[in-house]
Amino acid sequence: MTAKRNRRKQTQSLQERLAAFAETARDRARSLPPGKERDMLLRRAMQNEVTSNLTDWLSEPVYPRRGG
Repeated sequence: MTAKRNRRKQTQSLQERLAAFAETARDRARSLPPGKERDMLLRRAMQNEVTSNLTDWLSEPVYPRRGG
């Protein structure tokens, strides 16, 4: 017997969700003293920003190459 997946309708785009998480993580990191948890939050915020940028880049229209 297979387990049923929980499916949700997303109300925000992926970029919006990644940006919101990054902002929240940075805000939480500001309130923490230097240490492992703060570093982890900052790292995850950076990863989400990079992922958002890559998603934007990959979703751009592809232009045909000239002369080829």
